[in-house]
Amino acid sequence: MKILAITAHPDDSEFQCAGTLIILKKLGHKIAIMTINNGSCGSADKGPREIKAIRAKEAGKAAKLIGADYFCAGINDLESVFDNKTRHKVCEIVSAFGPNIILAHYPGDYMSDHEIASRLARDATFTATLPNYSNGVRSSAPILKDIPHLYYMLPTEGRDHFGSDITPDFVVNISGVIDKKTEMLACHASQREWLRAEHGMDEYIEFMQHDSARVGKISGFKYGEGFIQHLGHAYPRENILAKILPSKPVGRKRNK
Repeated sequence: MKILAITAHPDDSEFQCAGTLIILKKLGHKIAIMTINNGSCGSADKGPREIKAIRAKEAGKAAKLIGADYFCAGINDLESVFDNKTRHKVCEIVSAFGPNIILAHYPGDYMSDHEIASRLARDATFTATLPNYSNGVRSSAPILKDIPHLYYMLPTEGRDHFGSDITPDFVVNISGVIDKKTEMLACHASQREWLRAEHGMDEYIEFMQHDSARVGKISGFKYGEGFIQHLGHAYPRENILAKILPSKPVGRKRNK
């Protein structure tokens, strides 16, 4: 199968779903990471052009660690909008990769880039199946035969933008791959430097590990990543992600 993680910025997937991607890659599935934004605001001392190049290199390096492809829609940080131009870009990348499963930000995550990236991901799962979408603008990328299974990652710290706790449908045990997840996140050195300068935060790696431990605790794992499946009209309702993982994720039951 092909699994595509669509996030806003370089390093978002390393926080929220990289452990699951590592496990899936070890099982032989094809993995790709896509960012909507290019990291243009991720520096306190470098201009947009310079930091974009740095963050693209870091994201590519992190993806390469697990043999994943990396794509970027090229939208500047904090300039994400849900318009046709951006939808076409995202849909083209989705169509070209041809995913069976898409992992995306929770719709009510804490900042606008994450929220818009979530909406763009959901939109692409549907529009990439439509032959007439974009009225001939699309390239030679094939039309998706079926709507991919769509899953939302838990929002940052497990809370939506109102501060309410979000309960995952299930939690994936990533305890056995936490070291590789940490190695991937460590590739994003420029982001750590920005957080240190901008927010006085120098617990970049520790924050990820602590949050992974918090999620894992929900289901009795040392480290975990939580997901909520999109079960709206026309979307596949079989929990294919749980089915293909080597150990059954632990979670709640929802009406389907």
